[in-house]
Amino acid sequence: MNLTDPRFQDQEKAREWLEMQRWPDGPYCSHCGSFSVTALQGKAHRPGVWQCNDCRQQFTVTTGSVMERSKIPLNKWLLAMHLMASSKKGISAHQLHRMLGITYQSAWFLSHRIREAMADKNPTPMGGEGKIIEADTTYIGGKEKNKRLGKRKASNIGGMGKQIVHTLVERGGRSRSHHIANVTGKTLRPLLVTNVSRNSTLMTDTHGGYHRVGNALVVFE
Repeated sequence: MNLTDPRFQDQEKAREWLEMQRWPDGPYCSHCGSFSVTALQGKAHRPGVWQCNDCRQQFTVTTGSVMERSKIPLNKWLLAMHLMASSKKGISAHQLHRMLGITYQSAWFLSHRIREAMADKNPTPMGGEGKIIEADTTYIGGKEKNKRLGKRKASNIGGMGKQIVHTLVERGGRSRSHHIANVTGKTLRPLLVTNVSRNSTLMTDTHGGYHRVGNALVVFE
């Protein structure tokens, strides 16, 4: 990865690179799709602002994207995207905060927008004939003893008071996680039926919620 690439160092170079990527055949209106547009120039307009001659609305290369109306420089957005896409184990908002030289709040905002943009809007079922899908849940939340006195609850034992995340992992392939309300058959069955091919082998623990999940073969480990 070449961090000295101009698009990662200069905001104007980043804008020009984005325009080449988004508009390879020339700029068009982000609102109505018209190619009849005019570049606005002069002291009253920053570089990269266009106006549509049909709908008369103004737009830039970031209009309609996760970068729209953000005050974070475009070159930092591009560098964050590159870091997140190239990191095998993921990258935290704290690490982006240190590497990009922006506040933690900005790094958190930026990383959540990028992850949302990376989400598959029309996911296909995982697995298939001969494929193995592993399923399990985990509880996320701090220990009661580490919370402020006013936040502690003696009744929160084990997973009580924590958030539940269910994850499906295709061996040698994709993974998919969901935030769920509880670990019951009523909750787990729709997740499995929607996200896992019924020709797959499903490997889980012995939790009762995994019993009779359709035509998939369930193997308990």
